[in-house]
Amino acid sequence: MQWLPWEDAAYAAAGSAVATRVLARRVSRAARAVSAWTRELTVMFGLYGLWQLAGGLSLGRARGAIATGRSIYRLEHRLHFPSEAAVQHLFLPAHGLLRVLNVYYVVLHVVVTGVCLVWVFARHRDCYPVVRNTLALSTGVSLIIALIPVAPPRLVPGLGVVDVGRLVGPTVYPATARPGLDQLSAMPSVHVAWALVIAASLVYVLASPWRWLALAYPAFTLTVVVITGNHYFADGVVSVVVVALAGAASLRFSRGGSPAAWPRMRRARSRPASRPGSDPSFPVRV
Repeated sequence: MQWLPWEDAAYAAAGSAVATRVLARRVSRAARAVSAWTRELTVMFGLYGLWQLAGGLSLGRARGAIATGRSIYRLEHRLHFPSEAAVQHLFLPAHGLLRVLNVYYVVLHVVVTGVCLVWVFARHRDCYPVVRNTLALSTGVSLIIALIPVAPPRLVPGLGVVDVGRLVGPTVYPATARPGLDQLSAMPSVHVAWALVIAASLVYVLASPWRWLALAYPAFTLTVVVITGNHYFADGVVSVVVVALAGAASLRFSRGGSPAAWPRMRRARSRPASRPGSDPSFPVRV
C-alpha cells in the first residue's frame, strides 16, 4: 500500500488554489461558501505534500539511526517504561488483529484525521482555525525533530520486536535491504500527534461530559504503533509535549485567546446561533 505522492498532493493543492481564485471573483453566496472549502483544501494538500516530501530528508546519516534507537530503548529501560517487545508479543499469535492494526497504521489514521477536520470546519467553524493551526504546527515540529534519523524498534537488532507489516501485511515500506530515510523517522510519532489533535479538538469544541472519552483514541493509537513495531513509547511522550505546545501557541494567537478563555467560548457556542446580520460579533455555524 502506498501514500499519495507529494507530487500528486502538490497538483491537488494547485487545483484547489486555482478554484479558490476563480470563485473569489464571483459574488454569489454559493461561490463564497465553496471557496471557503477549496481554500482549506489548498492548505491541507499543501501541508500533506510537505509532510511527504520531508519524509526523505535527514540531517544525519542513516547508519546512526540504529544506535539512536538503541539509546532511546536504554533510556526507556532506566525510566521503567513498558517493554515494546513484551507488549507486542502478547498480540503476535493474532494475525487477523495484526492485519487490522496494520491497516489502521497505513491508512485509517489519515482518514479519521480528515473526517475530523471536515466535521469541525462544517459544524464548528469558529473553532476550526485553532484545530487546523495546532495540526499544522505539531506536524511541522514533528518533521523538524524527525530530521535526526531514528530507527523504529522493528529495525533495531536485538530488541526482539517483529516487523508485523512484513509478517502479515499490509505495509507502505518497500522490501529493501537498506531502509529509506522515511522509515528512520520514529521520533516523534506523527500518528500519535494527529490522534492527540483529534482528541483535543473534540474536547475543545464539544460541551458534553462524554467528550473526555475521546482521550482513549490517542491511547489506542499509541498502542497500535507499538504493537506494529513502528514506534517506541517515548515517541508518544514527545508527541504529547509537541501537541501541547502547538495547541497553546494556536490558542494564544487565535481569536479565542488563552486556555483561560475556554469556558467563556464554550458558553458562547452553547447559545443558539444568531441569525445572519443580527449579531456580527458571533459567527453563525454552517
